[in-house]
Amino acid sequence: MKKALVTGYSSGIGKAICQTLKSNGYEILTLKTRLENAKALEKEVEELLKTNEIDVLVNCAGVGIFQPHEEISVSKIKELIDVNLTAPLILSSLCLRSLKKTKGHIINIASVEATKHSKFSALYTASKSGLRDFSLCLFEELRKADVKITSINPDLTQTNFFDKLQFEPSPKENTHLLAQDIAKTVLDILNFNGVITDITIRPQRLEITKK
Repeated sequence: MKKALVTGYSSGIGKAICQTLKSNGYEILTLKTRLENAKALEKEVEELLKTNEIDVLVNCAGVGIFQPHEEISVSKIKELIDVNLTAPLILSSLCLRSLKKTKGHIINIASVEATKHSKFSALYTASKSGLRDFSLCLFEELRKADVKITSINPDLTQTNFFDKLQFEPSPKENTHLLAQDIAKTVLDILNFNGVITDITIRPQRLEITKK
């Protein structure tokens, strides 16, 4: 049975990915450590790898802040970068030896914001652009090792990601994605006979609702 390590597994896109992979024969591995705690994260992953080989790493956990940059506290800036960018880089590094053995796959859930420039999204876009570019560079590094790397860049997806934000996807038809859409894409990418290095998924229409 193939094993997938998934972050952000408790809700939203991460939960949908876990459910989809589990129903398609994958064993799901998860972490208890908060992603901001690099030393504890390293220790837990090293213990996990003593008894497991990783076939798939899905870096899905993410947080969002969308407001004028001068209004964002230093602690919030650090937290967002730690979760959205630093943790995926650390997890990829820690899991690579195992992924090389299994000829595995890293899937990074970035964002459509990594492909464009939006007002009040400077911090979030910086983190997701970094994750996307990391994915593309790492693919070039690992092609000969037969490790696949994919960046998925979802547009507005109806999840609890927006619970603490001042806006959310419109409930109207064709204006948002569902978490299951992203999960299905993950499965399709894993089953594809080749490598999809970068894919952006968008609803037909763009419309948000202010709270």
